[in-house]
Amino acid sequence: MSSLLYVFVIGGGLFFVLAFFAGLVFYLHPLAANRFFERRALKRAGSLQARLISVSTGNLTLWEAGGGPAVLLLHGAGDHAGTWSKIVPHLKGKYRVLIPDLPGHGGSEPLQGELDIEMMFTAVNELLDMVSPGEPVTIVGNSLGAWVAMLVADRQPEKTNRLILVNGGAIRGDYKGPGLIPRNLDEARQLMSVLMGEKGEKVPDFVLKDLIRESQSGPLMRLMANPSKMGASLLDGKLGGIHQPVDLLWGGLDQMFDLSYAKRLADELPEARIAVLENCGHVPQRQCPAAFTAALLKILENFSGD
Repeated sequence: MSSLLYVFVIGGGLFFVLAFFAGLVFYLHPLAANRFFERRALKRAGSLQARLISVSTGNLTLWEAGGGPAVLLLHGAGDHAGTWSKIVPHLKGKYRVLIPDLPGHGGSEPLQGELDIEMMFTAVNELLDMVSPGEPVTIVGNSLGAWVAMLVADRQPEKTNRLILVNGGAIRGDYKGPGLIPRNLDEARQLMSVLMGEKGEKVPDFVLKDLIRESQSGPLMRLMANPSKMGASLLDGKLGGIHQPVDLLWGGLDQMFDLSYAKRLADELPEARIAVLENCGHVPQRQCPAAFTAALLKILENFSGD
């Protein structure tokens, strides 16, 4: 066997071994693998650079790129900055994009212990003092991120000029579906149906099994450790104090925070509009990024032209 052929045979064998183990890791830990690829895509998509910002809750990982009006993107509970990876390329050329991992999520501290909504607010509030002093930002918040956005608008109105709330908010919901910490495949399957809608993509069992495993000790479990702390940070009956324009960009298939929830928010807010993404669920920036991006850019461009 020639030396060149030998190299090809050995190299080919090594490739298949690596491919096998990569496939095995993805099968056993699909959620971790997805996080890895989303965060890598986030860095590549907009040439974003991640840096650590020291706030009172610990080191916060912030991804930043671009120039122009500042847009702060806040993910939901149990998620991370990579959820915006398919959106960033369309924003970077026109806006300064700021994407933190919220405390206890992604690469942000604290790594252990209870989490609560006040920690999320504190971290974002301090972050804005450091990275956008004196310049109000547009906040786009999904789920838990929408709640945090509303707290910033209510308590620190000078720091934001507009809110875009995506399937979440700071008032009490009436969700009565399956628990958010599934204990078996049936509960996990029901939860995914709630979040993605019955018409949404079906999640394979090996992903559901990983969801069950991760949920037992992940950020969502840590957030739910003390429900009374979460309830104390709601704004029911107080939304009249938020005078910034608010757009509700809503995945219409979401059954956790359905359209009735969005309409309740709109009814209480002084200035609010609803735009519905008919075939999207609770996390539309991931489930249907093209439709979400088009709607988001329309909102941002209309505001820029006000």
